[in-house]
This record gives sequence, C-alpha cells and structure tokens, in this order.
Amino acid sequence: MTTFFYTLQIIGAVFSVILVLLHSPKGDGIASIGAASQLFSSQKSTEKGLNKVTYFFVGLFVVSSFMLGFILK
Repeated sequence: MTTFFYTLQIIGAVFSVILVLLHSPKGDGIASIGAASQLFSSQKSTEKGLNKVTYFFVGLFVVSSFMLGFILK
C-alpha cells in the first residue's frame, strides 16, 4: 500500500514541476506595477486547461503526502 502512494507522490511531484514550468509568465516584475491594461486580461483556453491539469497533479501530490503521513504514523 505504501508503494502505491509513494508512486503517486513521485508522479504528482514530477508532473507538477513540469506543468508549472510550462505556464507562461504572468508579470514583468517591478515593471508591471503601472501596467493596468494587463490587469484585466483574460486567460486563453489552453492556459485554463493547463491550470486544471496542474491543479489535478498538485492535488494528487498533496493527497498522497497526507495518506503516507497517516499510513506511516
């Protein structure tokens, strides 16, 4: 049982890192303070899909971490 959750945790961690690195940068650092036009821009549909997949793998990582914590207690 612990091997299953370890495997889920590794898969969740690896895919979370890869998917976060695929996201486009949102701001320009300090230069974005006066850029109010970018404040209300909408996300593209591909970005929304990428967000959903990223949330899934982060959730998988978190749930497997909690389950391992309770199992190994």
